[in-house]
Amino acid sequence: MKMDLLQISNLSKSFHEHSVLRDISFKVGRGEVVAVIGPSGSGKTTLLRCATMLERADGGSISMGGVVFLQNGVYADRKIIREARSKCGMVFQAFNLFPHMSVLENIIDAPVHVAGVSRQEAEKKAMELLAKMELVDYASSYPCELSGGQQQRVAIARALALNPEILFFDEPTSALDPELTKGVLRVIRSLADENMTMVIVTHEMDFAAMVADRIVFMADGIIVEEGRAEQVVNHPVNERTKAFIAGLKGGF
Repeated sequence: MKMDLLQISNLSKSFHEHSVLRDISFKVGRGEVVAVIGPSGSGKTTLLRCATMLERADGGSISMGGVVFLQNGVYADRKIIREARSKCGMVFQAFNLFPHMSVLENIIDAPVHVAGVSRQEAEKKAMELLAKMELVDYASSYPCELSGGQQQRVAIARALALNPEILFFDEPTSALDPELTKGVLRVIRSLADENMTMVIVTHEMDFAAMVADRIVFMADGIIVEEGRAEQVVNHPVNERTKAFIAGLKGGF
């Protein structure tokens, strides 16, 4: 059985009077790929942002790689939060690359200035990652000179540069056309083949069914259904899940 790398218990989050997450509990095992699906406004992005400490939760507990940084609604001190944060990487829907930096500088910025890695070592690692992303020739280019798919692959390389134990993806292909989407999904699939632990918010159901070990379906701030990917996609139990997946498959 895979050891749990991420544990979330009874997580809650509200914005003003609006409850976005309600009593969310789930685990992600080391080497496991979990796809999170659901309609817009169901809380998927907020879940990722709370898990990666980009958003403060109101209640619940979260541990990352055995480091408990939120317990019963109370956050740990800065040192523990930094330790937990070092274990995860985030790839955003809108790439979030620094426009004034080259591709290489985007990738080495955090390793050099946050993790204290030497520039020489950081550049070596960056070039290895760019080779993996098939982007070696673009090391000196700027984000505006790249296609959306290339920018997203640079964003993935940047997230991997800090050697995270778990990667979070927030709709990594929603800003891309179908042709560019293929390249990004191919990279994510290769990471899955290498047993990279990942949590992927996505609307690409075929991809989720192919790559994910488990699928979590969210609606109205709660987890409605979760299970093995094949079971949730092809034999959902909950009526809300059935309707959502039928809609994605063109059933409406």
